[in-house]
Amino acid sequence: MEANETHTVPEIHIPQRIQEYGVGIFEAIPTKSALKKAIKKKYITVNGAIATTATMITGGEHIALSLPKKILPNRQLVFPLQVLFEDDHLAIIHKPAGIEVSGNKFKTIANALPQNLQHSKLSDAATPQPVHRLDYATTGIVLVGKTSSSIRTLNKMFEDKTIAKTYYAVTIGKMKSEGTITSEIDGKPSESDYIVMESVPSQRFGTLNLLELHPKTGRRHQLRKHLFGLGHPILGDKEYAFENLILKGKGLYLHAFSLEFKHPFTNENIRITDELPEKFRKIFP
Repeated sequence: MEANETHTVPEIHIPQRIQEYGVGIFEAIPTKSALKKAIKKKYITVNGAIATTATMITGGEHIALSLPKKILPNRQLVFPLQVLFEDDHLAIIHKPAGIEVSGNKFKTIANALPQNLQHSKLSDAATPQPVHRLDYATTGIVLVGKTSSSIRTLNKMFEDKTIAKTYYAVTIGKMKSEGTITSEIDGKPSESDYIVMESVPSQRFGTLNLLELHPKTGRRHQLRKHLFGLGHPILGDKEYAFENLILKGKGLYLHAFSLEFKHPFTNENIRITDELPEKFRKIFP
């Protein structure tokens, strides 16, 4: 183990659990989920004692992060990515279907990023890291941080909902022209807006719709679960589907089309789009 980083807590007025206070205090674990994992794996101590999720921070504590030395892979992932935008702070890339954004597998977007992006010249340059996820079968835009401060800030922007996301999907069955879905996911509030952009008749499915979707929350599989719960599953979805309406061999018809936000370091208004895959255009030319 190596003692990576330390932090001394200043005077605080309201005690907080470490899993809340500790978000962003260490460069090596910039996200809330990473912090929880580090606590679970006993990588964090408070005043020399191993922290738990119940550890309270009241002010004046000495918090230390000790991570195991990284075992670097003996090979690099050669997987060309389409880069839609890049500067020293962040990048936006196209994710194809059939690859995880991150995780324990070798073939992930995260492992492909260093070979596809320019190294940041800034003093807190870090290994590029995706700051949100898309499902394995979903295509489209992924936002990436290239510095420690950028990774922390972009994660906070997603939490604060200051990054607008637009998706497109093809759904099954005749639908109302627009609507808002607010059904809970895993017991948590969730919200998705949709607009039917176009509908075409289908011999097998009755009607196919091209939907523009605006998720207002970021629950796991939110759009897929919401549309299935509405009775209009996404074409090609094998998990959230009606048995007689599963389309096999064509993949999931869900695409992360655009991101819109104010660049946190240059204040530039960013709006990047990623054109619809060809399989969408075959149904809706």
